[in-house]
Amino acid sequence: MNLEQIEARMAELDALVADTQDEEAVKNAIEERKQLEAEKAKLLAEEEEKKNQAAEAEKRAANAALLSGNPALGNVIGNRKGATTMKDINEYRNSKEYIDAFAEYIKTGEDKQVRALLTTNVGEAGTIAVPSLVYEEIKTAWDRNEIFEFVEKLDVVGNLLVNFEISASDAVFHDEGSGAVAEETLTEGIATLVPKSIIKWVSFSKEVLNMRGEGFLRYIYRELSHKILKAAADDLIGKIAALPSSATATTPCAAKIKKAAAVGTVVEAIGNLSDEAANPIIVMNKLSYAELKKAAYAAGYGIDPFEGLPVRYNNSLPAYATASEDDVWMIVGDFGYGAIANFPNGQVANITVDELTKKKQGMIDVIGDQYMAAAPVACKAFCLVSKPASM
Repeated sequence: MNLEQIEARMAELDALVADTQDEEAVKNAIEERKQLEAEKAKLLAEEEEKKNQAAEAEKRAANAALLSGNPALGNVIGNRKGATTMKDINEYRNSKEYIDAFAEYIKTGEDKQVRALLTTNVGEAGTIAVPSLVYEEIKTAWDRNEIFEFVEKLDVVGNLLVNFEISASDAVFHDEGSGAVAEETLTEGIATLVPKSIIKWVSFSKEVLNMRGEGFLRYIYRELSHKILKAAADDLIGKIAALPSSATATTPCAAKIKKAAAVGTVVEAIGNLSDEAANPIIVMNKLSYAELKKAAYAAGYGIDPFEGLPVRYNNSLPAYATASEDDVWMIVGDFGYGAIANFPNGQVANITVDELTKKKQGMIDVIGDQYMAAAPVACKAFCLVSKPASM
């Protein structure tokens, strides 16, 4: 009998005991019920054992996912009902013991200690996983960056191919009984995001090596992340500013207008965006921001030259005052719709410490290597505002 059948029979016996006056029948019913209770306990124990075995299997899978450098898979496993594996592993990855060992691994390149801890505490050692505090700090840095906070982020291995629409015929109304409508005419291009390494190095005094554990990791990763983020943002802005006015089979297009830093320039740029670019922001040099504010002050109190849009700064764009004719000094566009960033190896950079090159100066070089690609992937998601000829 299965559990459901046992419970049904026990209910029948309970009803029999309540209703009958036959002492022999009551005695037999009570004896049978005891046997059924024992059988029920046995079945429940077997089910509990199966659940424990399944949880253990998930634990092993979560460990393997984490150590293979795929924390996303581990998180999925850890969030299933009844599984506490990822909580335990993440707590361990954030333990002082593991953080200190990982920090020494970054400093020296010697992985014996950190691998020994992985093998002892979370199973067979594979790829060394960064402490959770490092992963979260770096991810937060990308998500809060002036430019990349708006950009869609993926982790596709290898080159990423993204289709974009160059032109398409509109949908049409159809009267009942009339002839068939014409097939859509659709022309598409393909933007290819080819990952490359962004390498940045920063020199520190030797005292940095004496920092312990968490303090060392946060200091190093925070400084290198700033450098890498700046390079990545400048590169993406440069690609957008160089977009052609007509799309090709491999490159989307951008709208282009020649306008001075004046009230009304931003609203004209907005008007040149596609319907799909629904959440535009403004990107410009900080000095160009000042030029637009001065124009607004001259036009009258309370005028907003930015039309309520978020303004983000990137000084790789030239300041309006020093830009030459046709230089793009402002970009207005929807970065969430119009751009993608791909991180095939994740958003945490590889770190190398070089103690030898500047040993005589008492300095160390710390090199960060971020493998990624970011590019525009939609037509007229951006409007490029260039400087007009001098009057």
